[in-house]
Amino acid sequence: MTALSTAMNDCLKELNLPTVRASYGEVCQQAVQESYSYEQFLLELLRLESEGRQQRRIERLLRESRLPLEKSLEAFDLARLPSKVRQQVTALRDGAFVERRENVLAFGKPGSGKTHLLCALCQELVHQGHRALYATCALLVQELLGAKRDLRLPQMLKRLARYDVLLIDDLGYVRQDREEMEVLFTLLAERY
Repeated sequence: MTALSTAMNDCLKELNLPTVRASYGEVCQQAVQESYSYEQFLLELLRLESEGRQQRRIERLLRESRLPLEKSLEAFDLARLPSKVRQQVTALRDGAFVERRENVLAFGKPGSGKTHLLCALCQELVHQGHRALYATCALLVQELLGAKRDLRLPQMLKRLARYDVLLIDDLGYVRQDREEMEVLFTLLAERY
């Protein structure tokens, strides 16, 4: 490695530009072969860094979301849905309801694909840059009750408020216990 390469590598490491660091040698060769201007060369490096950051952000948001990634739109047979529901799915994919802070409720028989479809829609929203969190109602209520018991409920509600989308699955299976309902309504009241 030349002194120039070492200095370049050190600067890119310091500036936290991992994609530029990994690809600048290849882009340099491409720039020479295709006679890039300085601006074209710089733009190509910055474009690669931007794409890399966006990809890493989406990967982080997907991990954080707790979504079952196997439940994607590609793995769901939309043809099995009535045409009216397919139209609603198409309308929901753009995520405008998130900006309007609207709730979406899905009703249907057990095994009809509600969870799969909603998880798939949430994945689409994450790819658009929205923060989402998936939890079953029972697990979420237990986490809220634990936070209340440990006097951390306000902190947990604040953490949950950072999400653009909360996908609460199996809402109908909550036990109707007064304390469970209280923490669930506290969460919902905080958000809306």
